Amino acid sequence: MSASEDGDARVQGIFDAIRVVPDFPKPGIMFQDITTLLLDHKAFRDCIDIFVERYKDKNISVVAGIEARGFIFGPPIALAIGAKFVPIRKPKKLPGEVISEEYALEYGTDRIEMHVGAVQPGDRTLVVDDLIATGGTLSAAMRLLERVGAEVVECACVIELPELKGRERLGGKPLFILVESA
Repeated sequence: MSASEDGDARVQGIFDAIRVVPDFPKPGIMFQDITTLLLDHKAFRDCIDIFVERYKDKNISVVAGIEARGFIFGPPIALAIGAKFVPIRKPKKLPGEVISEEYALEYGTDRIEMHVGAVQPGDRTLVVDDLIATGGTLSAAMRLLERVGAEVVECACVIELPELKGRERLGGKPLFILVESA
């Protein structure tokens, strides 16, 4: 589901505020640059407001933000809905004891980590990132959270690149997006 399907007029402003940079970081990539969204006070506020409206009455206890851009959107959502924010980071970025989850990349693997004890069994969790492409990072984050007994209620992203079929890797878990890539 996406906010644009709900007919929310704010979504067009969010879409318009995202700059598309051709051939970055390499030829053939149409990079979805959210830095221009962050410069547009109204579009950025609308983005956060739409997420808050969706999750404020869903009894979410944890908002898990994926490094790095999930750290931009996750904390204001968590504050507004009365949840704690848990960072999910790249390896060797967290100082305490961590639990990790490996996931496949196009060539090789990567890993994400979170602090042991940051999420408790039974926590109702929202996973937030700026974009879903192939779905590898989001699915790894869900597995990590479910391994410690959390219930992943939904994943939320500002942008979806539907042609990369990342939604299919989420195992049927609900995904809410604001805009699809142009």
